[in-house]
Amino acid sequence: MEKKTIYLMPGMAASSKIFELLEFPKSVSVKYLNWIQPFKEEKLNKYAYRMSLLIKSRKPILIGVSLGGVLVQEISKIIKCHKVIIISSVKSKSELPISMKMAKHTGVHKLLPLQWIKNVENLINFVFGDSIKIKLYKKYLSRRDPEYLAWAFNALVNWKQEEVVPSITHIHGIDDNIFPIGLIDEPVIKIDGSHAIILTQAKWFNKNLPKLI
Repeated sequence: MEKKTIYLMPGMAASSKIFELLEFPKSVSVKYLNWIQPFKEEKLNKYAYRMSLLIKSRKPILIGVSLGGVLVQEISKIIKCHKVIIISSVKSKSELPISMKMAKHTGVHKLLPLQWIKNVENLINFVFGDSIKIKLYKKYLSRRDPEYLAWAFNALVNWKQEEVVPSITHIHGIDDNIFPIGLIDEPVIKIDGSHAIILTQAKWFNKNLPKLI
């Protein structure tokens, strides 16, 4: 019987090393995706199409974290997938926090000098929440260039999805400070932890992911 193939997509600015603590059964094949450079003003669906070209397996399982969770949902609209699992992410634009919804309508994020890009602590907090030690940033962050970060934030706040992707599995930390649990609609699997549960709750994932896939 052909092995199921899992493709793992990290969150904004992060590398696939965020998955290093996960253990998968030998019955599946695991592939790692990483962010490619976006074109100027490229729409998220167009970016998702380019990313989909990197997926060679038939009916893969897509797992995405944070913005990577948004991206795998867009990819699932392009190729047939066996399953889509999102972690510390959102299923529709209605689950975005008010600050991001306001940014979309006011366009204020486009006027910001993105000074937080130069502040590693701020960037770490935005990508992982407040539970990751700063000394680990070089290990887990792969993209800090302003063009990518500006594109990524703009893609997130302008995400247009209203209808939830069918048969999606959503795993979320009850103390997530980027996408507050109070804004997350059912169905969702709630576990202890903040936005960085992919790192801090690896034991939970190693026990439960095999059942979910």
